[in-house]
Amino acid sequence: MPSLQEIVAYFGTFTPGTDGAVSSFKFEYLTSLGFAAIVIFLGHAIVRRSKALQKFAIPAPVVSGLLLSLIIALVKGSGILAIKFDVSTIQDLCQNLFFLCVGFGFSAKMLRQAGGKLAIKVAFAACLLITLQNLMGVAIGQLVGMHPLLALQCSSSAMSGGVGTASAFGAIFEEWGVANATTVGVTAGTLGNIMGSLIGGPVAAYLITRHNLKSDPNDKPESERVGTAPTLSNSRMVSTFATLLLLAAFGMPIYCILDNIPQIEMPKFIGCLFAGAIGRNIMEAFHIEFHTPEVDAIEHMFLELYLALVLMTIDITALMSVAGQMGIILVAQAILMALFAIFVSYNLFGRDYGAAVMAAGNCGWGCGSGPNAVANEKAVMDQYGYHHVAWVFYPAFAVIIDDIYNPVFLSAFGSLFK
Repeated sequence: MPSLQEIVAYFGTFTPGTDGAVSSFKFEYLTSLGFAAIVIFLGHAIVRRSKALQKFAIPAPVVSGLLLSLIIALVKGSGILAIKFDVSTIQDLCQNLFFLCVGFGFSAKMLRQAGGKLAIKVAFAACLLITLQNLMGVAIGQLVGMHPLLALQCSSSAMSGGVGTASAFGAIFEEWGVANATTVGVTAGTLGNIMGSLIGGPVAAYLITRHNLKSDPNDKPESERVGTAPTLSNSRMVSTFATLLLLAAFGMPIYCILDNIPQIEMPKFIGCLFAGAIGRNIMEAFHIEFHTPEVDAIEHMFLELYLALVLMTIDITALMSVAGQMGIILVAQAILMALFAIFVSYNLFGRDYGAAVMAAGNCGWGCGSGPNAVANEKAVMDQYGYHHVAWVFYPAFAVIIDDIYNPVFLSAFGSLFK
């Protein structure tokens, strides 16, 4: 008969607290995925029963993920137990395969359909937002007595760049002599993920209501344009998943090349994003068959799981010690993002329903990450209707521009404060 300690070991690792620290338990990865499944089920159940959450298009995993994080924080704060999850590898897989699918949806045909003018406007808006985030962040940092490089970690590094970019530049800024830059950046990026998820839907809902915008009933996902509901095939799903895994492997040499550009830091997923886009266009050029319904299913599956894993692993207790100066800058960044989406993005992108959807996406990546952009847009479209250009073109193209311009600007602007 196994002992209690041996039974517990099947589910994770218990670490006794020492020197006053709280004891911790880290669930192994399969059990951790079970919690992620609960987050997904619970989030959708809550959203289905809440007209307000539906109206403001809050992504389901954000709601339940924050709820679980709050419960875990209360348990830890009470001194009972620090609960952790073994999800880093799975989270990385979800992020990269999700972005691969996003990139796979970006074709030259879509770029022509969206139009060169819109592409230029999206690129201009992305670069303008990143620049404004950094200028405002450093200016407010000066007012509240925060080091400029730490202020940058609360600006586009964590906002437009997300946790990955903030982590990368945290190490660089620490090499330049600024302590705790990584901690500040990761914390800001974590809060940014929350802010981007919470403000995108309400911004779109405001624009849609304010301007009485309607979706085009004839604008449907690529997989539904044949007039019948998409059906999934086991054999096609297996071949599609294998194709995506192969493209993900090709994403690594792309990431290697981009990441070794001097003075520029690139997140890993950008390699997968480019690999997906390149693979899609090569397959179209050579008339190689691919299956859109299966790609869509895989994309949505990994997006939901990624958001659940990110939100349920937020350590709210760790955020308490870095409030104050950082909080002031982040509140200002949230206000800037909402105003930018309403008054700049919406007007630049066409002042129509698609522009409102893209404004929600802008809040997602502008305050958090690419997955937030897609999650925001999906939540809005689930409530108000589909928009093909906003869904397929905007997130991939905006994130590509962000991941090119943001590291370059941070490297150059940050060097002024070394």
